[in-house]
Amino acid sequence: MSKLEQILILDPPADLKFRGPFTDVVTANLKLTNPSDKKVCFKVKTTAPRRYCVRPNSGAIDPGASIIISVMLQPFDYDPNEKSKHKFMVQTIFAPAAVADTESMWKDAKPDELMDSKLRCVFELPSENDKMVKLQVRRAQPTSAALDDTEMKKVIEECKWLQTEGGKLQDENRQLKVTMSYISTLLTLYSWSYGGGFFLPFFVVFSNRKNAHCSHFLLYIY
Repeated sequence: MSKLEQILILDPPADLKFRGPFTDVVTANLKLTNPSDKKVCFKVKTTAPRRYCVRPNSGAIDPGASIIISVMLQPFDYDPNEKSKHKFMVQTIFAPAAVADTESMWKDAKPDELMDSKLRCVFELPSENDKMVKLQVRRAQPTSAALDDTEMKKVIEECKWLQTEGGKLQDENRQLKVTMSYISTLLTLYSWSYGGGFFLPFFVVFSNRKNAHCSHFLLYIY
């Protein structure tokens, strides 16, 4: 069966343009429109998850409705001679009649039920005229616009915190896997019977944010 064509209308359709300077967070908006008569679930993926914060990165769009996705590029040292290889993919599926668990829905989805669109990231530097216009607009902005900037900064800081915490959790998970592998090996090597009883290794694991330590003792059970 051939793959379904993307049902959503993307604006922009192919390129996400980020205009520098890139010393601060730069945001590009992606509009998703559902022209069908069915509810559509979506999620947004990227090849560089540590470089971007996406709000929202998943959800559902009612028939005839639209949603704006804010894609926030984190600050970095821009090299005009280096082309961006970052890409985004908008993956969609028609929502089932009753969606209790969206995670299971995506996991159980068949390949021929999925639709996707890919976008590439384009980095641009503003011209001198653009800089002057932007400065004049900022001076003319009312107080409400300043409040919007404050709210946006809060969202960006929250995204940075979530990315940091996610990295810490991944490190802790790797440490725990190493420790459990070590325990499994010791159980295999040091468990044996003797004199009507048997020796059994006893383990004490000490763990914190940075390290995990495991001490072991031999218990004789009769």
